Amino acid sequence: MHLSTHNWMRAEPLATTLRRIKKYGYESIEISGEPTQYDVMETRALLKEHGIRCWGAVTLTLGDRNLAAKDEGQRARSVDYVKSVITMVSELDGEIVTLVPATVGKVVPDATEEEEWKWVVDATRECFAHAKARGVRIAIEPLNRFETYLFNRAAQALALADAVSPECGVCLDAFHLNIEEENMYDAIRLAGKRLFDFHVADNNRFAAGLGQLDWPKIVATLKEVGYDGALTNEFVAPVDRTPAAKYPDMVERNPVDIPPEQLKFIQDHGSSLLTEAFYDEQMRITAETILPLIK
Repeated sequence: MHLSTHNWMRAEPLATTLRRIKKYGYESIEISGEPTQYDVMETRALLKEHGIRCWGAVTLTLGDRNLAAKDEGQRARSVDYVKSVITMVSELDGEIVTLVPATVGKVVPDATEEEEWKWVVDATRECFAHAKARGVRIAIEPLNRFETYLFNRAAQALALADAVSPECGVCLDAFHLNIEEENMYDAIRLAGKRLFDFHVADNNRFAAGLGQLDWPKIVATLKEVGYDGALTNEFVAPVDRTPAAKYPDMVERNPVDIPPEQLKFIQDHGSSLLTEAFYDEQMRITAETILPLIK
């Protein structure tokens, strides 16, 4: 296992992120699933310069992106988007695309269970075929019920993976597991060899080590099932706007160049634009919590 991180949680140049994570012992990055933001040659050069490899990318399933959409054209555009993320990962020599099939924040279905299941299976199969041709693995990620109505538990993600291909896997996230599973360790065991990626945030969605999750037991269970991929940092720090705020200087007050869709995605997760000092500290704490357990 090795330590990786997402980078969608803060709007900053990729070079800044890579310098930060290198000093704390991260080995790879699961890059934001927005291919139009990254020139492949420039990104490859930056990764090489900082000695960080691309582990993969996560789909940012926001706006109209939805593999289970009722509208056929919307589904087709969503498939094209996922394919573009897969292509980017392949061109960056990455291994994984974490696929969130339905729109994040959408909690009301569009159709019957049978209709949605057919739509999402067919769309995911098309994405999987493209990924296989590009040498990239697909890992379906379930989210908690407050972010999506469709896939919340490991068993549900595995059902979709099974319907797609024996070579399709899942990604589990400790934060979501803690909300949705009867026993998060059994959920990891259920995924077993089909576990292709694992995301890391504590029960309060701050950095690992700042909440109540038992990280030694989580990592031990990952070792038990033979998991040897990334533990990918994905804290999404909730903002406290009251006088009780524990981190009063966490919110960036200066203007930030960020696409409105990305800002909305961050805010919909209960977070905000984070200061560099706060973000850096969360990165450090995650590394100090996880690295001793996996080395």
